[in-house]
Amino acid sequence: MGRYIIKRLALILPTLLGVIMINFVIVQFAPGGPVEQIIAQVTAGNLSTTSGISGGGDSGVQSNAADTGASSQDLGSYGLDPALIADLEKQFGFDKPAHERFFNMVVNYAQFDFGTSFFQDRPVLELVAERIPVSISLGLWSVLLIYGISIPLGIAKAVRDGSRFDIWTSSVIFVGYAVPGFLFAIILIVLFAGGNYFDIFPLRGLTSDNWEAMSWPNRILDYFWHLALPLAALTIGGFATLTMLTKNSFLEEINKQFVLTARAKGLAENRVLYGHVFRNSMLIVIAGFPSAFIGIFYTGSLLIEVIFSLDGMGLLSYEALIKRDYPILFGTMFIFTLIGLVMHLIGDITYTLVDPRIDFETRE
Repeated sequence: MGRYIIKRLALILPTLLGVIMINFVIVQFAPGGPVEQIIAQVTAGNLSTTSGISGGGDSGVQSNAADTGASSQDLGSYGLDPALIADLEKQFGFDKPAHERFFNMVVNYAQFDFGTSFFQDRPVLELVAERIPVSISLGLWSVLLIYGISIPLGIAKAVRDGSRFDIWTSSVIFVGYAVPGFLFAIILIVLFAGGNYFDIFPLRGLTSDNWEAMSWPNRILDYFWHLALPLAALTIGGFATLTMLTKNSFLEEINKQFVLTARAKGLAENRVLYGHVFRNSMLIVIAGFPSAFIGIFYTGSLLIEVIFSLDGMGLLSYEALIKRDYPILFGTMFIFTLIGLVMHLIGDITYTLVDPRIDFETRE
């Protein structure tokens, strides 16, 4: 297993390099870069020529910029002074050849230097450090809730297959699966967050304004009080698939010959279910843990962050994509890719912990 882990760790570097290269190349053909956006604001009268070239730190932007694919001649068609356009390109780092920009970006990323945001004039790492606790809170707690509900419920449905309990819980599960998480979030807000009915839970943020003045027990309660509705919205749409997957995996294992043999030997039912069936049936469930965490951590919580006004990584990446803030966009993509690769490696290691018979080195 040690040799397999070393191989997987060695593959992380070329994978990250490939992700950076693909994103860099795609950006070459993407219209509407930051220079064009500022020029559009200048021509529309929303921005002065002096303020138009003040967005983004000089050294950080130049060390981490990606090309928009627009030349000075193309942008000169806006009727602006070519010197102003040249200043904008220099400020955002677009005055250098593409290969030089890419090389500088790779060198900086190797040192975890993601540069400075074009439009917020703050280091990308500082912005990520601000936002990532929100996304980790949503992702970690929602995945734990989904797995904590789905696995016991799936096992109970498998053991009681065809009973009233199985039928009624299946009805609830299918309703939960059919309702999108963002729609359920809106329903929760209307019902419990100062809508037309009850005003029980807060509408925005992860903590109250006076959180710093609270005692630690009250801080913890306040934190989970703010998380209650977002977690409920994320969990309701995520546990249905995993519950049915757990049930079907358990049913498949229960009907195998070794289970009948174990029961014939007089083993207790709990010993049969949790000592033999559980180990084999949980393999496919464990396989989906990394993707489930990354999905909620990044894309799954985007609408939830918007609805509940939570400044997380998903919202940060979305805003960067709209504004063409490439340092943030590339930096968050790099971080998400790195986390995803590490989580998949953790998933493989968990495979061997659940079932020591699995040997990835022999498989290779």
